[in-house]
Amino acid sequence: MPPQAAPAINGHASAVTPPAKRLADFLQPLRIDGVLVHKLAQDLSEVFVELAAQSDDQFLPTPISQSILSRPVDDATSGPHLAIDIGGTNLRVAFVELAHHAPQDSEGENAQDNQSLRRHLEHSWPIGDHLKNENAKGLFAWIGACIAEVVAKACDQQLAGIAAATELPLGVTFSFPMDQETLNTASLRQMGKGFAITSRLDLGQHLLDGYESSRGELPRIRIAAITNDAVATLLSFMHQFSASSASQAGTAATIQRRPVMGLICGTGCNATVFMGLGGLKQSKRPKKVQTLPGEGGGNSGDGQLSIAVNTEWSINGSAGPLRNNGLINRWDDMVSAAAEKPGFQPLEYMTAGLYLGEIGRLALVDYMTNVLGKNPKTFPEKLLRRFEPRNTTFLSHFSPSQDGDWSGLVDRLNDEFPTGGAQRPLEAIENLPAAKFRWTEDMAQALYHIARAIEFRAAGIIAASTVGLLKCSGALPSRDELAVMSASELHLGVGYTGGCITNFQDYLQHCQELLDELVEREYGNETPRVRIVLEPCHDGGIDGAGILVPAAVASGI
Repeated sequence: MPPQAAPAINGHASAVTPPAKRLADFLQPLRIDGVLVHKLAQDLSEVFVELAAQSDDQFLPTPISQSILSRPVDDATSGPHLAIDIGGTNLRVAFVELAHHAPQDSEGENAQDNQSLRRHLEHSWPIGDHLKNENAKGLFAWIGACIAEVVAKACDQQLAGIAAATELPLGVTFSFPMDQETLNTASLRQMGKGFAITSRLDLGQHLLDGYESSRGELPRIRIAAITNDAVATLLSFMHQFSASSASQAGTAATIQRRPVMGLICGTGCNATVFMGLGGLKQSKRPKKVQTLPGEGGGNSGDGQLSIAVNTEWSINGSAGPLRNNGLINRWDDMVSAAAEKPGFQPLEYMTAGLYLGEIGRLALVDYMTNVLGKNPKTFPEKLLRRFEPRNTTFLSHFSPSQDGDWSGLVDRLNDEFPTGGAQRPLEAIENLPAAKFRWTEDMAQALYHIARAIEFRAAGIIAASTVGLLKCSGALPSRDELAVMSASELHLGVGYTGGCITNFQDYLQHCQELLDELVEREYGNETPRVRIVLEPCHDGGIDGAGILVPAAVASGI
């Protein structure tokens, strides 16, 4: 399914003809197909195994065992539990209540309708630039005041005995680099994302100090668990996509469901899986892993113990398979060179929202200059700006009407990239020696096909990375394992979040199609049928923090 053909999804591109030959030739550097995606998945699987065993920057283990998240929810552990999610742009605070029984018979979008948990008194605040520029004390004092505001409302509304508590365990999701040796402690690295804080800080202590400055007569808090956003997404998804067997409506088929991966594909891109400690470099294993009482595990020498691993798969350790398979092109190299850390995250540059719009801009400028022969000095000023924040959003829904009329896209280009002054009829300017720039349907068609090619390649890379990672982690079953299963289908759930995979053209749908094709190449007509199923998990940061609280308490924290 080459990108040049602009594959149709739900009739979205049904009226669009393939690009003309000169545009199709121009788009060749973005080309990807099922055969190449399969080869990339195989290569990435091998590289991921090496990175887990050797890299200090990727496949970062956490102190979270798979077992503590499998503990049944009961009256004593359902909560509500205080949770916060500190992101790059927003702070969220809520009390998260777990249902006694997570949904066991849901598939696809319907899974969201099953309330496996509830958030009470949820509040969200933007983290403005003035806060990002604060020192650590000022920033965490503000965070503490926000937590205190929600706790005070819980006390006023008599939420599940919160007012009577002397101390509240807190779950924390933190979307920044950190070093973590135990579940309830973390040392901050340089934050980035516009934050001025650069020194290594004790995250837990700064949160406690910040809250204390606003606490008054409210209950104290203690840090029960800290994790990052990618790990929290997987933890939340485990609760949503509970391991189960379910009968398929109207058939005798039984489906076994296993949650296996959390995927973030928004501004950035990352993934989390469970892996055995034995596959990880000895020096980066956590000193202690939280397990259930009486389980006997918890030390880093237990190679069989399965823990959550933050892969940081977009860092440059994964560059080899991308370049060796001819997927990194001149526009990607230009994006990489202009990035905050050139060459640092090649997979992210090709798949995530911060960068896809920039690839599209570079490709369009290249096409208009070197194929159409236009003078870039006449181009709209905004089109020549690097990393314009709106470009990815603009390209996400840049599609013609279903009757194939391109005039609406020309109007959108004029609105988004104004040329300065009213447009003259083409005939009136053809003979002028220095004609003003004018958006045309040819340019609109080119940009549409560029966006589709960028999206389809990104979907292929994510599909290949997903299969490669699931092979590396052992989540993809062997044929021997399948032979002894009683279910007729095995669904391996990948919980995803992020505006890019959700909104950029048909990114999500193409990713699912390519996953289906990859699995068919892996297993053929094996029974039970295996599927890797993408399901939304959009509130994983705050939910995962809440889910971790009873797990941490049960393990003795």
